[in-house]
Amino acid sequence: MKRILAAISILIVLSSCASPSSLVNKSAEKQVEKNVLTNLPGTNGPLLAVKIDDTNAAHPQVGLNSADVVYIEQVEGGLTRLAAIFTDKVPDLIGPVRSARISDIEILAQYGRVGFAHSGAQSKLRPVLEAANLENMSAERNPPSIYQSDQSRYAPTNMMVDANALLKKTIEDEGKKIDIVKSVGWQFGKASKEARKLKSAIVKWPGAKYGMTWSVSEKRWLLTFNGEPNLDSNGRQLGSPNFVIQKVLITDSVYGDKFGGVTPISNTVGSGTGYLLRNGKIVAINWQRPSEDVGTIWTLADGTVANFADGQVWIALTDIEPELEYPAPAKSASP
Repeated sequence: MKRILAAISILIVLSSCASPSSLVNKSAEKQVEKNVLTNLPGTNGPLLAVKIDDTNAAHPQVGLNSADVVYIEQVEGGLTRLAAIFTDKVPDLIGPVRSARISDIEILAQYGRVGFAHSGAQSKLRPVLEAANLENMSAERNPPSIYQSDQSRYAPTNMMVDANALLKKTIEDEGKKIDIVKSVGWQFGKASKEARKLKSAIVKWPGAKYGMTWSVSEKRWLLTFNGEPNLDSNGRQLGSPNFVIQKVLITDSVYGDKFGGVTPISNTVGSGTGYLLRNGKIVAINWQRPSEDVGTIWTLADGTVANFADGQVWIALTDIEPELEYPAPAKSASP
């Protein structure tokens, strides 16, 4: 009996010795840092926004798969450009980089002081950009070693930015202030029970269109651009677990391009409607943003939070209702 009791005592001691290790591992798991814009494991670094060309000639684009958030904006002639935000995985090259637009100021204001990389801006817009809460990191202020020309492309869609070198020069060498990323109004969690299965969707602007189809194997919306697969420079199709169609008022601004085209502005302050596409489904949502310096709140029809899925977020700013294709209804049983 004494031997049995001794053996039991040893087992208890051994078990107790193993327990703290297990607790440490569980504790470490709970403390894994997550990026606030994607809810994925990662860092929350300084905010870098890059203005990217979105014409046919600009494709394939470089670095977008590493972005945390991508905004699609309407510009002159009904074409689109992108504002891509990076806070975690910053690729070596991003582009093609193009010039800033008035919509960028209002969109980016909710994030705080953002480092804004772009090729430049028209003279009338420059003082407005300087007055905004943005750190101007344009090609006009940086050397060709940072804003490089891709010899395989033609101007004006051949400028690439060495993003890490730009951040180092701006923050470390020049001591400029760029905010660390913070939450800007969306939450992550379970999908709405009201969401409906969606086969595909098309979002249009007067001079461009995006299509999206859910990939069950990749668990993300695969994107097309103007009817063709939207590939990045590595040949991978761009896509995202979250695609937001944000219906906004698009109006003419006092700015324009050198060809006489009027620059539109996408009004992202106020309120409106839209759609959230995630998990192969779609649900109608509302959005509210009282002022420039606060984030956008996304809610369902009953006022509860519209949860995003973990992962990258694309936000299409448009005033045109999307084309939605739902699965065909099941045939009724034969009588």
